[in-house]
Amino acid sequence: MDSALFPEGVKRCSPKVFLLWTLPWLCLLAWGGLSAFLCLYKGLNQTNMNDYFAFAVWIVFDLAVIALGAGAFFTGFLTYIIGKKELKDILNAAVIIGFICYSGAIAMLGIDIGQPIRGWFIFWHVNVHSMLAEVSFCITCYLGVLAIEYLPLILENRQLDKVKELRLFGHNLHGIMAVFAATGTFLSFFHQGSLGGMYGVMYARPFAFREGFYIWPWTFFLFILSAIAAGPAFTILCTKLAEKITRKKLVPEKAFQTLAKISGWLLALYMVLKITDTVNWIYGVVPRAGLAFMDFYREGPYGVWLVVAEIGIFGIIPAIILLVPKARQHEGWLITGCLLNCTGIVINRFVFTVVSLAVPVMPFDKFVSYLPTWQEWGIAFAVIGYGFLLFSLSYRYLPVFPRERELNPLSE
Repeated sequence: MDSALFPEGVKRCSPKVFLLWTLPWLCLLAWGGLSAFLCLYKGLNQTNMNDYFAFAVWIVFDLAVIALGAGAFFTGFLTYIIGKKELKDILNAAVIIGFICYSGAIAMLGIDIGQPIRGWFIFWHVNVHSMLAEVSFCITCYLGVLAIEYLPLILENRQLDKVKELRLFGHNLHGIMAVFAATGTFLSFFHQGSLGGMYGVMYARPFAFREGFYIWPWTFFLFILSAIAAGPAFTILCTKLAEKITRKKLVPEKAFQTLAKISGWLLALYMVLKITDTVNWIYGVVPRAGLAFMDFYREGPYGVWLVVAEIGIFGIIPAIILLVPKARQHEGWLITGCLLNCTGIVINRFVFTVVSLAVPVMPFDKFVSYLPTWQEWGIAFAVIGYGFLLFSLSYRYLPVFPRERELNPLSE
C-alpha cells in the first residue's frame, strides 16, 4: 500500500493528486530529453554556440545551480563543524537540493561536451594546467559525497528501515557524517573558487581579467563568497515553497532565521569586496588595457544596467533585508531578500559567462549577443523539472523534515 511507504505519523496527498502535480515536471523532462537526443544525435549544431560563444546558456545554468547548491555543503559545515545544531531541522532538505543541483549540472555538462561517451577523458587524460580539470574532479567527487549524505535519508524509508542490515548501515553512516561534511566543504570551496579563477586569469579578456593574491585572482575568492551567501538563501526559498505547497510548517523558524542571518552577513561582506573589486578593475585593469569603462557597455543589450542590478538591486538591498531582524522575521520580506540574493548570483554568473564573450577585445571585432535555441532551453529547464520531481518524491516517501510530525499534529 502506498501509504505504508510514507514517513510515520504524517499525511501525504493521494496518488492521483501527486500524479497531477508531477505532470508539468514530467513535461519539462520530456522536452529536455528530446533536446538532449537531438544534440547528441545531430551534434551541437542544434545550439547557437559558435566561435564567439563556446560557453552559453548551459554554462550559465551550470554555474548558477552549482552556486545555489552550495547551501548543502555550507549548511553541513555550519551544523557539524561550527555546531549550529538548530540547522539539523533543515539539513536534509539542503542535502537533497545540493544533490539535485550538482547532478543536474553534471547532466548538462554531459550534453555540453558533445560526446559524453568520452567524458572519462577529463580524468584519464587530464590537463594538469587547466583550472577546469580541478573543477571537474571536485564536482564529481562532491557529487559522490552528496550521494553518500543522501543515502542515509533514503534508508530511513519505512520499508527499507525494516531490513536490519540496511538500518544498521544507515545508522553507521549517520555516525560519520561529520567527516563527509568536512570533505564536502573542502571540495566545494576549491571548485567554487576555481570556477571564478578561470575567468579571472583570462588575460585576453579585460572584461573578466582580475588581479589577485599570489596565483589566485580576486574572482577566485568572490565566487566562493557569493556561493556561500546565496546557497543558504536558496535552501530557505525551496523549503518555504514546500511549506506553501503542502500548507504545513516543516521547519522551525529558528532554523530559517539562523540561515538568513548568516546569509545576510556573507552577502554584505561579498558586496563590500565586490564593489572594491569593481572599482579596482575600473581604475586598474581597464586603463592598462587601453580601454574605458563605458567601452564594455556601449553596444548591445548588456548595458550598465547589469552593474546597477547586480550590485544595487540584487546585492545591497537583499543584504539589508537579511541583516535587519525585523525585516527577515517578516516572511514576505524574508522570501523577497532570499529571492533577490539568488537572482543576483545568477546575474553574476551570466555576466561572466556570456557578457565576457560578447564584448569585443580587438579593434576589428564586432559586438555579438547570444540567443539560445529551444533545444538549449529544453535541456536547461529539464534540470528544474528534475529538481521538482526528486524533491517531491523525497518529501513524499522520506523523513526529510524531522520536526514535521511535531509541528503538524494529525489531530489538527
